[in-house]
Amino acid sequence: MVNSKVDIKADIRKVSDRGEMVSMMEPLHLAADSRFRTELTDLAVELAAKAAGFRRSLPDGVLSSLADLVRNMNCYYSNLIEGHYTHPVEIERALQNVYSTDKQKRNLQIEAKAHIAAQIWIDEGNLRKRATTVEGICEIHRRFGEHLPPELLWAKDPNSGKKIHVVPGRLREQDVRVGQHVPISPGALPRFLKRFEEVYSGLSKSEMIIGTAAAHHRLLWIHPFVDGNGRVARLMSHAILLELLDTGSIWSVARGLARNENSYKTHLANCDLKRRNDLDGRGGLSEESLVEFTRFFLHTCLDQIDFMEGLVQPGRLRHRLLSWAGEEIKTGNLPPKAETLLEAILYRGELPRSELPNLLGVGERQCRRVISALTGHKVLTATNPRAPLRLAFPAHLAPHLMPGLFPEMA
Repeated sequence: MVNSKVDIKADIRKVSDRGEMVSMMEPLHLAADSRFRTELTDLAVELAAKAAGFRRSLPDGVLSSLADLVRNMNCYYSNLIEGHYTHPVEIERALQNVYSTDKQKRNLQIEAKAHIAAQIWIDEGNLRKRATTVEGICEIHRRFGEHLPPELLWAKDPNSGKKIHVVPGRLREQDVRVGQHVPISPGALPRFLKRFEEVYSGLSKSEMIIGTAAAHHRLLWIHPFVDGNGRVARLMSHAILLELLDTGSIWSVARGLARNENSYKTHLANCDLKRRNDLDGRGGLSEESLVEFTRFFLHTCLDQIDFMEGLVQPGRLRHRLLSWAGEEIKTGNLPPKAETLLEAILYRGELPRSELPNLLGVGERQCRRVISALTGHKVLTATNPRAPLRLAFPAHLAPHLMPGLFPEMA
């Protein structure tokens, strides 16, 4: 792993520092006596309860397969916010090393694959207790950026038009502008990021659930990297929620942010505003705007849990799954008994192969035929040829099995 702290110290000598004080980005979290505390605490408690209930409602096998699909979806929506369109079916193909012959589309597929690799690394617990540390934030950026095509490792200065090379994991060494916001000077980054880490790594679980939105905005306000800050902020937020709420990665706040992109970006811009008056907190930035973004962020999380919970309700998912299988059997694309196998795995999560002959009432040869057909459609998966079978949710079947998860491919 790259020693980010060493890199930061080396960079300080090269860059300009206007001497900005870290109090400029306060408040970093809700004040103890804030009049908004009760409302936001109630939302945080509701979010924790809903996230836990949803996760517990799914068998382990279904949970794992759903997480794979949601990871693909999360990548799609996060990149969409950045103006990069790569449909989940194209992302799925990239994960199988099948790329478009169009160079631009191929590069975006590789970008999506890099995003998913970074999220898998997070989902495996490698960022636990480090999501808001300087080291962790730089590593998210490095892990995403190091697999990008060379063409995507350049950013353009909006003022000069000059191209700037993006070095994965390295803090920026020049001033930038993001819309109307001019982030802090590059030399100030280490002390602002140190303060960021001190605050967000020191909050209690309940405080950090509320503080996730604040951390999300303040990282974007600091703008530590030349490019890729939005993706890093969303991956950091994903890691925070994964750890605090034990989400299982089966829902994605990025989907909600992308589907409400104008509100998302408006809230972020409002959070850049300076403190309005004596009733607007005690820091350099507007507390009311931060509260409004926090409210929006928490409601977005709740909406996404509700949406995913509705999609995978056992009765509804069973109906969609068996309807699809029934049509495939009628057209000869699946053998008889495929429905029986899918229904059993849906309720149990996974199924040992030794139980299939009794379950299906057929011989081993016919069992292998059913398994082969369903595996070919990518709705069954297993870690090895002898391992138990579990359900899978491939992106190309999402319109049938998970309608509304993302738009159909044009």
